Amino acid sequence: MSTEAVRQYLLALQQRIVVAMERLDGGAFVRDAWTRAPGERLQGDGLTLCIDDGALLERGGCNFSHVRGSQLPPSATQHRPQLAGAPFEAMGVSLVFHPRNPYVPTVHMNVRMLSAAPAGGEPVRWFGGGMDLTPSYGFDDDVRHFHRACRDALAPFGAALHPRFKRWCDEYFYIKHRNEPRGVGGIFFDDFAEFGFERDFALMRAVGDAFLGAYLPIVERRRGMPYGEREREFQALRRGRYVEFNLVYDRGTLFGLQSGGRTESILMSLPPRVRWRTRYEPEPGSAEARLASDFLPPRDWCQ
Repeated sequence: MSTEAVRQYLLALQQRIVVAMERLDGGAFVRDAWTRAPGERLQGDGLTLCIDDGALLERGGCNFSHVRGSQLPPSATQHRPQLAGAPFEAMGVSLVFHPRNPYVPTVHMNVRMLSAAPAGGEPVRWFGGGMDLTPSYGFDDDVRHFHRACRDALAPFGAALHPRFKRWCDEYFYIKHRNEPRGVGGIFFDDFAEFGFERDFALMRAVGDAFLGAYLPIVERRRGMPYGEREREFQALRRGRYVEFNLVYDRGTLFGLQSGGRTESILMSLPPRVRWRTRYEPEPGSAEARLASDFLPPRDWCQ
């Protein structure tokens, strides 16, 4: 199977997701198609689709990119040192949605394929991706639904994958300097090439195809809940944690910046309204305090 099939799948996935979100929001994503000419640090093309100040989404982006470069950046070879410096090809769809209503959780999803051509060797291809949920206010039904959708997407590939990818997600989306998870997790996998190209690609498709079913029912349940300035303030504080993780630890952000990617596309994941407060502590027993005590600690949500 050629990498062109991966490209066509990713473009179709991006379109499906954006059409669904436009229907819910009522607004339109702004389309920004781009190309990188020969002679630039990266060559390739992509499609950035963003929305700002929507009825549902205060900010959202769903990006497709397909680039080629002369040298893999360090963020892509930390687990494959033998490929350091090799020419590469990378393509993927990455999205982050920051809803306006604090009761609707932020969500991230990414599916991607990388290929490297080491000197004197055969091309090496691998896949990565996943999805994770970052609520400001926790609801058991929402978190259980999201995790069960992730589990069901992986079930055709063996029962061992979901606990493995869930643990990977819990460990990856962890803000080390805060000693806390970014959100309530989901699934995450990277550098994956265990089943052969066709089945690895099928696994990536299963994750991408599961996204709308995992997220949209939560949006529908929470988007009409009333909120005030207290909830918006807490949402802005939690978004600050999101920013810290993305700029300090996220491998996708680092890959884009290190490889010379488009800054606008890379940083579309950042929310528009963020706050930091010194030594902030939520009121004991409040919904804000329960996020940290009852939802952020990793647990089995599929029981």
